[in-house]
Formats: sequence, structure tokens, C-alpha cells
Amino acid sequence: MKILLIGATGMIGSRVAAEARARGHEVTGTTRRGAGGTARLDAADAGAVAALAAGHDAVVLAVSPPRDGSEPAAPLLAAGDGVLEGLRGAGVRRLVVVGGAGSLEVAPGARLVDTPGFPAIYKNESFPDAQLLQVIRAEAGDLDWTYVSPAAEIAPGERTGTFRTGGNRLLTDAAGDSRISAEDYAVALVDELEKPQAVGRRITVAY
Repeated sequence: MKILLIGATGMIGSRVAAEARARGHEVTGTTRRGAGGTARLDAADAGAVAALAAGHDAVVLAVSPPRDGSEPAAPLLAAGDGVLEGLRGAGVRRLVVVGGAGSLEVAPGARLVDTPGFPAIYKNESFPDAQLLQVIRAEAGDLDWTYVSPAAEIAPGERTGTFRTGGNRLLTDAAGDSRISAEDYAVALVDELEKPQAVGRRITVAY
């Protein structure tokens, strides 16, 4: 499989690249500045996305809202719009999005990001991630998309290959914790690329 990975050097993107390559897939990694041997790409530029995506089997969008104190939603949504239009221009239907956990439900109609005690530092990312999910649900019906939310806590760790997947509800373990390693998140994402089980919907992965 030929995969265009947008955001290939971040904590999650780098692990998705490593997991996919270890399974024999061809990965074209991109970053905004072309760092670390990646191709340079502004994901908001639909024409540039189309040019790079052409000939690929799937696109993975693994970008985060800016963390420099600037307004976070507009750049992420612009990237989402550029990627959707770029895929259409390239004739590529398969899109997998590295999403956030904040929009997962802890009870019917109640999102994790809206719960008391949700860390304020993460809200600047969680709200734009939730907006991007809304845009994809509303506008990407002509594409084979999947949005993959991690557990509430995701960090570098061990690749165990053992985890659970779910839908829109936050997954927790017996102690009430919601965790996943970035390595196992990458396993779940590449599993979905190889054998699509959740086209047109959001899934989540946790221990």
C-alpha cells in the first residue's frame, strides 16, 4: 500500500510511519517545513495535497492545532478542508484522521472535554479536533474516511499489540483509567488502513 502521511514527524505520526513501514507499506511522509527527510506540504493547499496524493492508496492526516498561543481552530480546519479537496482532486478515496479524545462521550450527549476537571491546557486542542470531526462527518460522505481517537492519555510507550477498540464512547480500564501508548495507537490505525472496519465513522482505541 502507498500511504501519504501528512504530519510524519510528530509523536503519533512518526510511530504511524514506523509501523506502516515495518509492515512493508510505502510511506510518503510530509511536514509543513519539509524537515527530517519529509516532503514539504501545506495541508491547507488543496492543489499541493492533490499533487502529492496522486498515485497513493490512502492518506493519513496526523496534524495538531498550533501550540504557539495563536488561535488554534482555523489552521486545523483549513488543513482539513485542504486535505478533503486534495483527495478529491487526486482521485484518492481513503482518508484516516488522527483525532483527539476530547470529543469522546463519557455519557450520552456528554463529551470528555466538557467534564469538570478536564485539563485546561488540552482544551485548545480538543475543541478544534472536535470541530474537524464535525466537518468530516458533514462534508466527507463521498470519501472513505475514518477518524481515530486515542484514549484520554496517550504517550510514548511499549508496542504490545493488545488493546480494545470502540466507537464514540471513551474506553476505560477496570481502574477507570483511559490510556494507550502511541505505539499501540499506531498499530490500531495501520490495522484500519489494511483491513477497513470503520469507514464513515469514528473509532477509539485504549487498553
